[in-house]
Amino acid sequence: MATESFVLKVLEVVEETADAHSIVFEVPDDLAERFSYTPGQFLTVAVPSDQTGLAARCYSLSSAPHTGRHQITVKRTVDGYASNWLCDNLREGDTLRVLPPSGIFTPRDLESDLLLFAGGSGVTPVMSITRTALEKGHGKVVLFYANRDETSVIFARELAQLSAEYADRLVVVHWLESVQGLPTQEQLKAFATHFSAYTAFVCGPAPFMKAVVESLKELGFPRDRRHQEKFVSLGGNPFGDVEEMQAAAKTLAEADDHEDDDARAVTGPVTVEVDLDGQDYSFDDWQGDKPLLEFLEEKGLDAPFSCREGNCSACACVVLEGEVTMKNNEVLDADDLADGIRLVCQSLPASEKLRISYNG
Repeated sequence: MATESFVLKVLEVVEETADAHSIVFEVPDDLAERFSYTPGQFLTVAVPSDQTGLAARCYSLSSAPHTGRHQITVKRTVDGYASNWLCDNLREGDTLRVLPPSGIFTPRDLESDLLLFAGGSGVTPVMSITRTALEKGHGKVVLFYANRDETSVIFARELAQLSAEYADRLVVVHWLESVQGLPTQEQLKAFATHFSAYTAFVCGPAPFMKAVVESLKELGFPRDRRHQEKFVSLGGNPFGDVEEMQAAAKTLAEADDHEDDDARAVTGPVTVEVDLDGQDYSFDDWQGDKPLLEFLEEKGLDAPFSCREGNCSACACVVLEGEVTMKNNEVLDADDLADGIRLVCQSLPASEKLRISYNG
């Protein structure tokens, strides 16, 4: 069973900076549960394209769940078709096809003290986390926000307002490349050392994230207090109808039969136990001839996914017992893999029994 896409109306388009726009969607009451989200998650949207019909892209929600608002923020990228189309063409009253919220870049405990690092448009999920933690939690929030110059600071006015409103809990440090140059790993480490007991979240350009994560590792931040979000442009179409998806899956499975035999260590019946949305499921007939996501969909589970390509974390689970091999992985790093995190859309069996959880 494929995750269903929905056509949502655009309520408002807000120009945050010359290069960044926030898009607010109207979510009808009957879809409120499907579009409930946690801070730091993203939406996958279908951007119209003359060449391919659509371009699927993931954009983080910058709004806070408790407000009932569904807002993504899009920043133009050089030669970025989707981001430029959205900023140039989308207007109030227009509609877009959207998949429900996904992602695991979200705090487990809003009472924790949070150390947030954002570079450029990486502030989008970080802003959702900040808004939510301040309103719903009681811990301290420290935000290190790097940008090219003052004009490129997204949410500048709101961050100033929040800093005044939560002066005893929120600290925002702006780092401008035009003034201070690019932040070095040593500078980031010197900053983070004052908050070594906090839980860290990092989002931004790859070099920025790498420097931050390495500095956190040097300071001894354990894996469970170190999180990063990264996206890769989606090349496929997660919005195709069921018949298109099934045909693509059949083609992929046939290709696997010839090309991926070495990667699939186990064939034949595999027992799969799944913890999903507080429910436990058990199956004993996964033949290993298709990715785990497709098997679970055939069993009627509404398993989360977005890209089906290993380019996002929407389908991520934790393997509690057994093992899988992944056909492709563009988002999980060595630490994620060591923690047992796997992409269900890319997973083939490597043991005769598998137990996974979508709840961490």
